[in-house]
Amino acid sequence: MSVPEKTTVFKEVPGNETYRIPSLLYLDDAQTFLAFAESRLTRNDTDARFLVMSRGRRQHETVEWSLPQEVTSARLPGHRSMNPCPVYERTSRTLFLFFICVKGKTSECKQKFWRKNAARLCVVRSKNHGATWSDVTDLTATVIGSEEKNWATFAVGPGHGVQMGDDGGEAWHRSDIPRKSAVGMSECEMAEIGDHDGRSYLYCNARSTSGCRVEALSETRGQEFDSPHQAKKLVETGKGCQGSVVSFPVPQRFMESAGPRRGVTAGRWLLFSHPTDSRNRRNLGVYLNRDPLHSSGWEKPWIISRGPSGYSDLTYCQEDELFGCLLECGAESECEEIAFATFHLKDVIEASGEEKTGGSVSSAP
Repeated sequence: MSVPEKTTVFKEVPGNETYRIPSLLYLDDAQTFLAFAESRLTRNDTDARFLVMSRGRRQHETVEWSLPQEVTSARLPGHRSMNPCPVYERTSRTLFLFFICVKGKTSECKQKFWRKNAARLCVVRSKNHGATWSDVTDLTATVIGSEEKNWATFAVGPGHGVQMGDDGGEAWHRSDIPRKSAVGMSECEMAEIGDHDGRSYLYCNARSTSGCRVEALSETRGQEFDSPHQAKKLVETGKGCQGSVVSFPVPQRFMESAGPRRGVTAGRWLLFSHPTDSRNRRNLGVYLNRDPLHSSGWEKPWIISRGPSGYSDLTYCQEDELFGCLLECGAESECEEIAFATFHLKDVIEASGEEKTGGSVSSAP
């Protein structure tokens, strides 16, 4: 099966500017994709500067992208802005862009060595789909509080975030940290899923160095997580790489063929994106899970970008069963550009090689 066509959104200018760490959001009320990334002087983390955004307007099956623009208010003096993590609050139609600001050129390794945090948790807001932004708010004291002294460093995202509250984004709280286990976790994304009894769960998919991804589940909307476990069907790459996960409603045609099971409409599936090579960041694939409360539900990946590929972020357009993917890729290095691709759910199902007749919506294990 052929790979989707890609469109360049952010392109490296060697010796001048590099873009890394993609983050993607779809605003269905504006038929618009918003792509975010870090602008860096070089490919090094310590050379990050500020956050940029590009707007992709949908015209039926095509998307026209604007030139990158700096999110000028998303910064603190003397800090570099990193890890964009957008959340759209639909009730108030407010766009929140979370990110971290790291002091000067302080590296992550140096923070861990000295056990002295140099990162701040920040947010800017937009009421007009990202046309203008509020002044920056430093949330570190209110969200992390006294725990900061116990942390060597921290980050948000990268990739899109998940809103679990119902106060319109007035107050933000940090979740629990998944319980310690034999497998380490770092960069992660979350997705909300449910079972056939209507219960909601927060699913976490995290980077690791164990050879496969790590998953954890919360039955308390993120207040507590169970013990992390290895997702044997999701290959991790070399020393690890960020991956993206998005949940979406079970399509109506699958629910109808599943029969009149109680609460079946509460079901959601998962799609995960990540490089599929076990050694290097290459061949980005997407994996479908129609039984998301069980790690064994992951199907074989469909490669959507061959060659070097790295970080990615997924979003879903429900009206067309269309996915958008923003990904790092290139001919010789995954840092050469950040590109955008779209594909439909039917493409993913066809690539998996099996058209199942019913939506699998499971009870909790």
